[in-house]
Amino acid sequence: MANIAGSAVLITGGNRGIGRALVEEALRRGAARVYAGTRVPLDHPDERVTPLRLDVTDADQLRRAAEEVASHGVLDVLVNNAGIALYDDLSDRSVLERHLAVNLFGTYEVTGAFLPLLLRSKGAIVNNLSINSLAPFPLIASYSVSKAAAFSLTQSLRTLLAEQGVRVHAVLTGPVDTEMSRGIDAPKASAQSVARAVFDGVEKDEEDIFPDPASQSLAEGWRTGVAKALELQLADFSAAQRDKS
Repeated sequence: MANIAGSAVLITGGNRGIGRALVEEALRRGAARVYAGTRVPLDHPDERVTPLRLDVTDADQLRRAAEEVASHGVLDVLVNNAGIALYDDLSDRSVLERHLAVNLFGTYEVTGAFLPLLLRSKGAIVNNLSINSLAPFPLIASYSVSKAAAFSLTQSLRTLLAEQGVRVHAVLTGPVDTEMSRGIDAPKASAQSVARAVFDGVEKDEEDIFPDPASQSLAEGWRTGVAKALELQLADFSAAQRDKS
């Protein structure tokens, strides 16, 4: 299990919303260093915070960020939090492609860039997804598609990296009171409470973290349901096949 105290944590999208709350919660828990990846410059009063210019769709920024973190020698926890959510009805392919570029391929590329450090530390990857990974919200259809794809990526990485000692967590959030969900008229959890629940789940080694009241109402059904059972069955089958090869 990952212990945030004394660790080095990298959080993408760290300048607002859940990302900012995650930065503050990591500091509160005693992280030794927090890398805050942002698309805009960030100043933070805590000397443990290292700002990184990091648009997850920009290959050059990602390369430079990975080099900077590697120069410090250690990374224990990577939180893929950066994301976008736009209202759409799937009528414009470019909107879907934009969501996939950030929410799916951004997560994929960031994970690949920092994986060597995480393999060295036997660390953890935490992907901030959504309950719309499990069922789509048609008002944000492209977002739902991209998060479902990112959840499948998360599950696959979980199995592929398990034998190498890297844990992969899915965070399945419900509505949270941030700029991203401003237009949704529904009860919303605070970003701070979600950040606390995310790191609680990581420290408890929960594969799938349900960090707010709306998502928690789904947790037991997911964990005991046929979809999770199939995920575990296929993971075991894949591991057995690799052992034979």
